[in-house]
Amino acid sequence: MRAQRAVPASVIVAAVVDAALVLVFALVGRASHGEGLLGILTTWWPFLGGLAIGWLVLRAWRSPRRIVWTGVGVWLFTVAGGMLLRIASGQGVQLSFIIVATIVLGVFLLGWRAIALLAIRMRRRASPAA
Repeated sequence: MRAQRAVPASVIVAAVVDAALVLVFALVGRASHGEGLLGILTTWWPFLGGLAIGWLVLRAWRSPRRIVWTGVGVWLFTVAGGMLLRIASGQGVQLSFIIVATIVLGVFLLGWRAIALLAIRMRRRASPAA
């Protein structure tokens, strides 16, 4: 099945949802360490940069809700780019953090896409045939 071209509003919503979920990742992680706004922003920006790189390289705006290639690619770019930017900026990168970030960002960035696609399919099935 070929993906339909995304309308501009859905592209904006998808980009905002991705960025917001990366922020939630930073918020939850920093809250568990009792750190404030500066700590949250310090954690968020590298992953936001990785997310932006993924969107650009994959041209995610063409099919932003797609799980395979867009979702998986954006997820991997977010994690890898975030870790590389953390290293470049002198922030710590430990194996346990890489594992947790990979799992949490995967659940977030793939999960919302799966829920959105399920909702669309359910809505299509529920609508009467014309």
